[in-house]
Amino acid sequence: MFRFIARRLLQTIPVLLLIITATFFMVRFVPGGPFTADKAIPPEILKNLEAHYGLDQPLWRQYFNYLGRIAHGDLGPSFKYANRSVNEIIASTFPVSLELGGLALGVALLIGLPLGVLAAVRSNSWLDYLASSVGLLGICVPTFVLGPLLALSLGIYL
Repeated sequence: MFRFIARRLLQTIPVLLLIITATFFMVRFVPGGPFTADKAIPPEILKNLEAHYGLDQPLWRQYFNYLGRIAHGDLGPSFKYANRSVNEIIASTFPVSLELGGLALGVALLIGLPLGVLAAVRSNSWLDYLASSVGLLGICVPTFVLGPLLALSLGIYL
């Protein structure tokens, strides 16, 4: 069992590297930049901001600096919030995210475990198909239907 867990943990390293690399290059290749979304910035100020954040360096140097900072746990400064780092922002919101994730996991276990047991006990019966359908709806409906409806109603109308 220890070897299995160790092998799985070692497999996460290339996966994380691939995700980090894909994210870095996708963000770099989209049009615009972190300073062009809000309002027009004079070119000399934009040049100073890019120099301050290292965005004027060659792409390969930016990438290896990024990997080095991530390896040390430094996610860098926030472009949106002045004088705050991304680590500080994550640390301040992490307890709420942990609570929300824990509650979601609890609800999923309370509903999903009995449905899974029911589907396994009554394999290929109408109860199995009903439990599988309810589970699939539980995955799809909140994500694709309920999420946008809540964002629309709570974020725009209220």
